[in-house]
Amino acid sequence: MRRSNARVASAVDNEKMKLDNSMKLKFRSNQSLRSTNLFSRNQKQQSYLTKSNVFVIGGENGLGSMRVSPGLSAFAEDPNGAGASLLELLEFAKKRIPKENWGKTEVRLMATAGLRMLDLSVQERVLESCRKVLRTSGFAFQNDWASVISGSDEGVHAWVVANYALGTLGGDTHETTGIIELGGASVQVTFFSSEPIPPEFSRIVKFGNASYRLYSHSLLELGQVKSFTFFFLYSISTESFDSKVLLDPCSPKGYKHDLITGSITPNSLIKKSEQLSILHASGNFSECRSASLTLLQKGKEECAYEQCYIGSTFIPKLQGKFLATENFFHTSKFFGLSSKTFLSELMVAGKQFCEEDWSKLRSKYPSFNAEDLHHYCFSSAYIVALLHDSLGIALDDKRIGYANQVNNIPLDWALGAFILQITSELDAGRSHPLKFIITMDSSLMKWNHEFVLDQRYEGAYLLM
Repeated sequence: MRRSNARVASAVDNEKMKLDNSMKLKFRSNQSLRSTNLFSRNQKQQSYLTKSNVFVIGGENGLGSMRVSPGLSAFAEDPNGAGASLLELLEFAKKRIPKENWGKTEVRLMATAGLRMLDLSVQERVLESCRKVLRTSGFAFQNDWASVISGSDEGVHAWVVANYALGTLGGDTHETTGIIELGGASVQVTFFSSEPIPPEFSRIVKFGNASYRLYSHSLLELGQVKSFTFFFLYSISTESFDSKVLLDPCSPKGYKHDLITGSITPNSLIKKSEQLSILHASGNFSECRSASLTLLQKGKEECAYEQCYIGSTFIPKLQGKFLATENFFHTSKFFGLSSKTFLSELMVAGKQFCEEDWSKLRSKYPSFNAEDLHHYCFSSAYIVALLHDSLGIALDDKRIGYANQVNNIPLDWALGAFILQITSELDAGRSHPLKFIITMDSSLMKWNHEFVLDQRYEGAYLLM
């Protein structure tokens, strides 16, 4: 998930531009993306809470991206401190945008799953703290430009940038590719379906003269990091404490857990010591996969639809081609899997990893942080339980592959948000400055991008 809290700013020239299906948004890359760690190293600030992203597209320096920690949702206990966390990102933007253009560069803050999980009152206090900083940033800003976007929006934005990169945006609906994003806190599923879709899951996306009716939904709290936490809480809460020893199939054999204390229920966090138990790593891929499936199917008895593949959530039968992104990509790259056959290969690689002795894994991957390395047993089993056991994707189905970029274009929902923002304003007849793009992400990345309509324009967009 991805992916953390994000902020968005866009700037535009004063030239009128017409939009049609031949509109092209061209991105050129002179440096590849650098992979980021799948899991946070600080268990108190897990990755679904602690990352903020920034992209800069256009200008003399091309496109740059910066990621910082903690993210906005880490300020739940100190909402007034959230605004100060933007300063480093704003300084990054100012170094890439000529000062004379700051006042013409719009800043739009879009927060995602981490903030969505907080109480509405806390969300608003965090956003207001950010608004105070953005109002005095020197960039163009209005209060309603800082918001928490829905998971459905996040999924749609990811679908847009993927299909732009693949060259299918603006074309035949049946040729488009669906997106399944595995973030830290949530999972987004977005694709075209010919089945009837309940209104609450249906989205209309317009691009030029093309219109698409999509299924889009975010499965909050089923992201990889959040699910890993729930797995342990749920497992411990349903086990007997008589022996004081609990088997953990999702940790490689020989892994030594810290002592866990607490009186635990499936929906609670670990509290101060009332009872002591020790988790024993048994390293069993099949049992970890089964436990993951139990977690994914929790609440299925409440399904109000003909079929619910995950919990009580309506998801139509998957149709067409799909790209699996974010943590699907990071896990698959870790194991060195083929893009088009990664599910069948992941079964084998995950089983070998889970059942390997922990000391041997530490020797094999000396550069990895121990906690980051530890989680790949769970992540491999969870992905198989999600894609194959729950969504019904065959292990050898070549219609689904993993990626984090296509044709040198990063598959980041922030770029999809940029594309929709620009095209909607052009459709409305607004003259547009495409000068700078800035968005926020958690490791420094640089590209050289161009924005092309009927002629060449340099573009910039600030996403926070």
